Amino acid sequence: MSDIETLKAEIKKLSSKSVNAKMNLHDLSEDLPTNWQGILEVAQETYDTFKALDEARKTLQKLEAGAAA
Repeated sequence: MSDIETLKAEIKKLSSKSVNAKMNLHDLSEDLPTNWQGILEVAQETYDTFKALDEARKTLQKLEAGAAA
């Protein structure tokens, strides 16, 4: 499997994970003020997931641009 294909598979996994993280954050916000202690943990997990997804997408763009050249 090429680097591009591997990265596309990783992006697919991260995309799914980001949807779950977004829903966890949404669910937590609906339950407030109950479980307010979990805000930082859930928010950090969501941030980290979306950051990883964004970085993977940028890397894919660079790889595809290099392959097209």
